[in-house]
Amino acid sequence: MCRMGDVLAGNHAVWEFDSDSVLIRFARGLRTPRLWNALGARRIPFEALSGVTVSAAGSGGKRDAVVLRAVPRTGADPLMEAAAGQLRDVCDPYRLVLPGDRGGQAAEFADAVRARLGPEADEPAQRFLVRVPEPPLQLKAYDARLAFDGSAVTFHWSRTGATSSKWKAGDQRYPLTALTGVEWSTPERPGGHLRLLLRDAPADPRPDHDLATAVFAVGAGSVHESLPFAAAVLAALRGRTPVASVPAARTDERLHHLGELYGAGLLTDAEYCALRDRFAAEA
Repeated sequence: MCRMGDVLAGNHAVWEFDSDSVLIRFARGLRTPRLWNALGARRIPFEALSGVTVSAAGSGGKRDAVVLRAVPRTGADPLMEAAAGQLRDVCDPYRLVLPGDRGGQAAEFADAVRARLGPEADEPAQRFLVRVPEPPLQLKAYDARLAFDGSAVTFHWSRTGATSSKWKAGDQRYPLTALTGVEWSTPERPGGHLRLLLRDAPADPRPDHDLATAVFAVGAGSVHESLPFAAAVLAALRGRTPVASVPAARTDERLHHLGELYGAGLLTDAEYCALRDRFAAEA
């Protein structure tokens, strides 16, 4: 049985089973995907997941390897919402490749996570549940330098990269109140860009002419830099205009659940006391 504190060490990441979440720590190194290096660590609440799978690595993967993959709920993680299915498998932060002889451990880990999923797991999340990098943030694209201070995104056009229409229009500043969304198109494909969707103005379909769009190129707007930036803007925007109001779990409900875990022998005395005190302090 998988218990709190149990870990799975895979390729470039370690997953730790906690009482209410999975803590993913990404290893730092030259062979680690640069996006994972940038993220460092992520805590994924069980309520942010719709499922978890264990499968054999595909024909293009390593021999005798298994893949553990958590499936985020739609609307739970701003990083994955911004990515919109464009991440390659090797960069997917919800995917862990393990040696084949750890398949049993991976299955136990998956079963333990599934046991923690609630009845709402198959439904879209009404608010973001996973944290992303917080502003202030900077991003260097091909035709602009972008800055996000938490309330607005600023475009400073490049003399060498920006088209004449952008340069003549001058630098642009867009407060969150003027936005309805963010569109990220991966720099790993032609036409990569980051576009702010404006509330009162139609977008120019040409990214190199749209004043609310930064164009990517080789070495400018890389995935590990531009995707966290886009996710941070999206998270801040959603925070101002939530899809729906979802109240946080009440302290007494959390304590009741904690007592159930303790009574089932899933928590030590020290763990139970530490979590009980933390929940009380957060009330």
